[in-house]
Amino acid sequence: MSNHQGLKSRNLITFPLDISEVDVINVETNERGDYIVTVESTQNGATCQSCGGWITQPNGYGRELELRHLPILGHRLYLRLRPKRYKCPRCNGKTTTQELDWYEPRSPHTKAYDRHLMLQLVNSTVEDVSQKEDVGYDAVDGAVERCIQDRVNWDEFTELKIVGIDEIAMTKGHGNFVAILTTQQADGHVALLGVLADRQKETVRQFLENIPKRLWQTMKKVCTDMWEGYTNAVTEFAAAHPEVSIEVVVDRFHVTKNYRECVDNLRKKECHRLKKELSEAQYAEIHGVLWPIRKKSEDLTTEEQEKLQHLFEYSPELKLAYTFREELTSIFELPLTKEKAREQIIAWQSKVSRSALTCFDKFLTTLDNWLDKIVNYFTGRFSSGFVEGLNNKIKTTKRRCYGILRNTTLFQRLYLDIEGYRNFA
Repeated sequence: MSNHQGLKSRNLITFPLDISEVDVINVETNERGDYIVTVESTQNGATCQSCGGWITQPNGYGRELELRHLPILGHRLYLRLRPKRYKCPRCNGKTTTQELDWYEPRSPHTKAYDRHLMLQLVNSTVEDVSQKEDVGYDAVDGAVERCIQDRVNWDEFTELKIVGIDEIAMTKGHGNFVAILTTQQADGHVALLGVLADRQKETVRQFLENIPKRLWQTMKKVCTDMWEGYTNAVTEFAAAHPEVSIEVVVDRFHVTKNYRECVDNLRKKECHRLKKELSEAQYAEIHGVLWPIRKKSEDLTTEEQEKLQHLFEYSPELKLAYTFREELTSIFELPLTKEKAREQIIAWQSKVSRSALTCFDKFLTTLDNWLDKIVNYFTGRFSSGFVEGLNNKIKTTKRRCYGILRNTTLFQRLYLDIEGYRNFA
């Protein structure tokens, strides 16, 4: 190792360690170019680990610690410290090793370096950060455990005006669903509330019960899909607590997805039929209608309009289904009251029922079962679009961090991706 104390002053730059209550005793470099800074505590005394009293009678030093700290000019930096030990006169001379607030016992890093790792880990993986920082995989994992809670901290919230509930499969194709609960705050920020072990009614109900009572009266809307486990959990929770007044809103996104799939399924069926019945030249006129037919009519280009016109000439049934779809979308776009929206949706439902179309049959049953909660959307036009945006982040996190199987781990990684820059930048 080389000693830096003998260097001429023109070659020195002073860097603050940003660590309180220590003096720098020595600075060295090792063969890898790492900086080794030996420090000594300036704090005299410690809190007795037995009685909790303050003790000041010195009793030597504990074992030497070497803690990874923030890098300097691209070089790793380690802090060496021999913690002071003190004897307690009230506890038969029991000794306590002094602990300073810039590191945690048994941690190989300073708290500042743990925070640095968390910032590197946002939208990344433990493996990537381990390689970039040249620290062990387990060391990065340990920093996550020290810095990121595995459940919500309710002290961070003053209201839960809009809560969203959705689910995601932990393992593809196995139906291993976990429920994701989020809230959209007044400034539009989406905050994670919970990652539940499953999407059963009892699990969701228990989570709602564990929300601090001071937040119950702030809960006004719960936006969800058409899963009875969610809606029944919210309804039963509100019924059990008269001071809670929550309106369940079946999210417009899921309703739209339902009736658009009706048209999409008919398109597949009709295109399959037309490919058999039309000549190659005729079918070429309608080839590639997937994206045009999924667009809103006002967003179509001239070329796409012509392609759809050809398709509808060959399939009047598909034209009618497309027209019905656009009509229902228009209803959701209008600034209607809840009552007017109900009237118009029922009128649309009646018109579709009288037609010869069968592609909407399943969706019409859905409307019968869920209309009350669907039209709640028009009271304030709340939706869980913010939940869908988060779901994209969840899917990205799952692909990036392949092998997350515990819901607590998923909570930590999602929390870090959502809040990391706010908390650690």
